[in-house]
Amino acid sequence: MSRNLANPPSLPGPRPGREEAVAVVAFGANLGDREDTIRAAAERIARLPLVRDVRLSSLFETVALRLDGPDPEAPGYVNAVALVTTRLAPSILLGMLHAIEDEHGRERHERWGDRTLDLDLIAYGDESADGDGLQLPHPRAFERLFVLEPWLELDSDAVLPGRGRVAELVAGLRRRERS
Repeated sequence: MSRNLANPPSLPGPRPGREEAVAVVAFGANLGDREDTIRAAAERIARLPLVRDVRLSSLFETVALRLDGPDPEAPGYVNAVALVTTRLAPSILLGMLHAIEDEHGRERHERWGDRTLDLDLIAYGDESADGDGLQLPHPRAFERLFVLEPWLELDSDAVLPGRGRVAELVAGLRRRERS
């Protein structure tokens, strides 16, 4: 069964607890059926408790990155970003994202290795955190076009907390690429 991720159904009635926030989740896959995996993961996120809305960007194909830079010999990545409106606490959301990775066969043998699915929590509203496996905003998001461009596609006014407007970050990275 497929769901329209642009307009998933809302959960009925008000919910107690944390106020809603928009979380930015980055998706990447370079093994298996990459596009289907990303779409299935977005649909799975939309079914999480306390998630009201998921907006998925277009899918972008990129070269694999390793610790020492791009690796054109490795299978290419498909990347996307989703804006997730949720009342889940950031640490709970991150744990659920890791569980979804596991459901899709993610193995954590090599830090920069190939993977069936990678889900990163990039930002959660304007919250910041640094500890217990949770860093907000994601410490390397500001230097990754494969995160910033899909995010910008979804929100032309996006701001990466502590780093500035996403449009300006993208423009700076593009200038650096050309020089």
